[in-house]
Amino acid sequence: MGERVRNLEGRHVAVTGGARGIGAAIAEAMRRAGARVTIGDLDVAAARATATRLDALGLALDVTDRESFAAFLDEAQAAQGALDVLVNNAGIMPIGPFVDEPDAVARRLFEVNVHGVIIGMKLALPGMVARGHGHIVNVSSAAGRLAALPGEATYVATKHAVVGLGEAVRCELEGTGVGVTTVLPNLADTRLGSGMRAARGMRKLAPDEVAEAVLEGLRDGRPEVYVPRSLRPLSVLTLALPRRVSRRIQRIFGTDHIAQDFDHGARADYQRAAGRPLERPSSPSYRSAADS
Repeated sequence: MGERVRNLEGRHVAVTGGARGIGAAIAEAMRRAGARVTIGDLDVAAARATATRLDALGLALDVTDRESFAAFLDEAQAAQGALDVLVNNAGIMPIGPFVDEPDAVARRLFEVNVHGVIIGMKLALPGMVARGHGHIVNVSSAAGRLAALPGEATYVATKHAVVGLGEAVRCELEGTGVGVTTVLPNLADTRLGSGMRAARGMRKLAPDEVAEAVLEGLRDGRPEVYVPRSLRPLSVLTLALPRRVSRRIQRIFGTDHIAQDFDHGARADYQRAAGRPLERPSSPSYRSAADS
């Protein structure tokens, strides 16, 4: 167990990518728990709209820009007091065949999903350590442990990086009073997951489910939080078994098809926003659900 945040009443929590989806749900859950919440997002108008609805503070934030992140934290703390919890939630997931992925898209994935987390931690941790308390929550993905997801290769790599980063920094912080929790949710019903279907026997998560798991992880001080919890034994089993056996299990659950058989029409707007517009697939292995 790590450092626990048993009571969020009056604590200052900052959430990146908090304008909508899982980030907005986390911000709302924190407000219900009595926290003072600051929302940061590249879409500042949406951040302010969500903040107004929650009686929170909404600010502009580009997690890939250190100056922007520093200004965000400075303004947040000037308005709401020292930061107690930073939730690194901002992330993108453009999907498609790895060999066709533009290099600019791969770099953007790492800039947002990995370097954005690194920058936030480096900026927030010194103050937390100096005060002797605080917590970092990094929203990764079940893809950070389960790698058999064709069509998401670079995204999977970024989420593995976030898992490893959290484990290593957590060890560095032992005895400081500051904790790190990594959250690993399944595919959620958000813009990021638009047009995609969950694996067999599973369903898309509601953003509120992930938000409640974040609260639970903070209160218990858990290093890792799987959403749903049933993903944890599946992850452990998959990693422990010989690869040929684990691949058979993954095919049974249909994880091979999550980022290959999807609704192109329903996903097109998100892909454009994430920087990788969809092209109609030429290979049967990358056909859309609409073509099936």
